Amino acid sequence: MMKALNFSAQRHVNQRRKGGDEAPYINHPIRVAYYLATVAGIEDSQLIAAALLHDTVEDTSASADEIRTEFGEEVATIVEEVTDDKSLEKGVRKQYQIDHAPHVSWAAAQLKLADKLSNVEDVAHAPPAGWSVKHRHEYIEWTEQVVDGLPDRHPVLEEAYRRAVERARAALATSEPNETFEGNSS
Repeated sequence: MMKALNFSAQRHVNQRRKGGDEAPYINHPIRVAYYLATVAGIEDSQLIAAALLHDTVEDTSASADEIRTEFGEEVATIVEEVTDDKSLEKGVRKQYQIDHAPHVSWAAAQLKLADKLSNVEDVAHAPPAGWSVKHRHEYIEWTEQVVDGLPDRHPVLEEAYRRAVERARAALATSEPNETFEGNSS
């Protein structure tokens, strides 16, 4: 796992989250891995490594073949299952996540759930710069569509996600409809 953490940290070294606080990007994959290991109690080292690497193919110069060579077939397969095809238009990518969710492996489903948990928390409390309250609500609704399609969701992890959605909606309810904030998310 430390090898995956180091690889991810090196690849995301100059990246920041989209929000105004510009948190180091590496905080996100670490948090996703933390949710899997600590909240869900998952001890699968391949899945935890995939969580640390889950955005490297999508958002850095790393390739799926490089992940496969460095970390093995299982880790690479999980990473590939959760990687968006950036050559597609954003709306197409988002719809694909909804459509593809029911067909992912158990490991990819847990990773996707932990990723959405992390992103919902960011959208609620440290959103991307310029995101209106309406846009933030729409994002949360989209994550619910993805999560609802995931097979065999870990019950404790899903409960943490559902609570995060509730907290996010409560926080957004106290905001002005056209209000925008500085923050971070993906």
